Parts: sequence; structure tokens; C-alpha cells
Amino acid sequence: MSMELDKLIEVVKEKMEKKIPVEGSGRHIHLSHEDGKKLFGENYEFTILKELSQPGQVAYKERVRLIGPKGVIEGVVILGPSREKTQVELSLTDTRILGVKGVLRESGHIENTPGIVIGNGDKVIEIKEGVIVAKNHIHMNEEEAKNLNVKDKDLVKIKIYSERPVIFEDVLIRVNKNFKLAMHIDYDEGNSCMLNKESFGVIYE
Repeated sequence: MSMELDKLIEVVKEKMEKKIPVEGSGRHIHLSHEDGKKLFGENYEFTILKELSQPGQVAYKERVRLIGPKGVIEGVVILGPSREKTQVELSLTDTRILGVKGVLRESGHIENTPGIVIGNGDKVIEIKEGVIVAKNHIHMNEEEAKNLNVKDKDLVKIKIYSERPVIFEDVLIRVNKNFKLAMHIDYDEGNSCMLNKESFGVIYE
């Protein structure tokens, strides 16, 4: 029995050494360069409010509003740098408020997704596609992937250790040399597990 207990302790210890930070990702928008000009002006320069956990990613001080068939959401944060195509990332609750279909997608895969109207003051544009509910995922670099014994595009189970533990399945692994280890879940998912600063994830086998 003692040997079995020692083995269990070692397994738990190993898992704790491979803790994954978990971050709640609120609704936000990635604007294309062209759409940014349409909403804010030809030579407008966005003001960086803060740097995000992923290197090179920032949140701007400026905000936009989203206008859907059933509702409006004000004060949506803009993340930078700009992308080739505008992408809006929402929780399923947000999509219901706006009256748009909630389509679960990996970031950047916006083909055949809903569009929406985006406004800034009296300037308004409409995108034909680009609204997604982002698939939960884990950013990491090559060394971190090696340590966790996973590779890019793998799907894994993650147990969130929190006041209300939850296991998420089919969590997407995203490996890039510029990434830093962090799991991203939206606020609906964060609320489901009562996510807080002490929460963390572990690959569940």
C-alpha cells in the first residue's frame, strides 16, 4: 500500500510540475488595417493600453460597438496588431445578446461564419463574415510543447483546478516559437469553472 501511495504522490507531483496558466478571454475584435482606417480615419494611430500575455500582442485604448439583429454591445476592446481580415471573438452568451449564430472556430478560420455591423461614433462598417466563438486552446513554444509531450494541432483534455473543477475536452494545442504557455478560455467557460488567479490547468489522461 505504501508503494502504491508513493507512486500516486509521484504522479501528482509530476502533473503539478506541468501546470498550465489559464486566462479568461473576454469579447474582443481584431481589425484589419483597412477596416481600422474606415472606422478611425486614414492615418489614425491606435493607443496601446497594455501588453498581453502573448508576446507582441496588445490591447488598445480605443473601443467599438457591435450591432446585431437583436442587440448592441458597447465598448468592445480592440486587440493588435492588425490582421489581414477582421475577426470578432465572442462568448456564446454574447452571440445570443446580439442575435447572431454562435459558430465555434479556431482563430483565423472565419470562412462561412456570421457577419456583423461594427461602429465607432458615426462611422459604421459591415463585415460579411468573421464572428466566431473561439475554440479553447493552449499557446506554447517548442520547448514547452516538448515538456508537455504534445505537438501543434493536437487535441487534449485539460482539467481546470479551481473551486469548481472542470475537464475540457478537445482543447487545441497551438505551437509557435513566439508563443508563451497559456490556455485561453472565454468568459462563459471561465464562469463554468469559477476561474480565478489561483486556477490552473493540467493535461488530463
